[in-house]
Amino acid sequence: MGTPPVAPGQSRLRALFERYPALPYVAPFVAFMVLLALGSDIPGPPRVDSLVRVGVPALLIILGRDALSLRIERLAASIAIGILVFVVWVGPDQLFPGYHSSILFENSLTGTFESTLPPEARTDPIRLGLRLIRATLVVPIAEELFWRGWLPRWLDHMHDFRASGLGSFTRFSFLATAVLFGVEHGVLWDVGLVAGLLYNGWMMKTRSLGDLIVCHAVTNGCLAAWVLATGQWEYW
Repeated sequence: MGTPPVAPGQSRLRALFERYPALPYVAPFVAFMVLLALGSDIPGPPRVDSLVRVGVPALLIILGRDALSLRIERLAASIAIGILVFVVWVGPDQLFPGYHSSILFENSLTGTFESTLPPEARTDPIRLGLRLIRATLVVPIAEELFWRGWLPRWLDHMHDFRASGLGSFTRFSFLATAVLFGVEHGVLWDVGLVAGLLYNGWMMKTRSLGDLIVCHAVTNGCLAAWVLATGQWEYW
């Protein structure tokens, strides 16, 4: 049997990814960050806003899926590490109330420890559902493609990130990726840094983006359940 024909659109997409191999790794994360930066400036009803924030990065992930390897090697251990990162994430403020409200964390550079979810959205099942999908499915994929799939390899081989295999780190790329991952999380930069170190270490061990996506999805899923159960919306 012959090879199935390739549709013109698929052929153009394949050519685009061959010309710009970083695109499937970077584009979903960039879209997510741009939409995050826009805040409430996205035109349209609030539910449309929520749908756009989920749909645009998700579409870019789907378009680039054929250029990615997302195998899962160690499911149980990846779930356990995801739970560990969740405990690290919420633990300091439970042990020391107000921990992240000090000037070390809340300041003009990092912002304030508060939710980005408007109060009216917290009682809207559709907006909550879209937020849950974004947190547990879209964000883990978009962030892991960027932070563990592309950035450390690019830092080590800027001329062609593919010269390094998945899970390959130098000491510089390992630490730089973890630090930048922490910085991305603003007020929670300290727990973000620890999470980055743990995720990077697991990436070195498994060399599997699929496992890291599982870790990240479990962390975010536990965090979502915590927020909904306790009403501590500042984590969301």
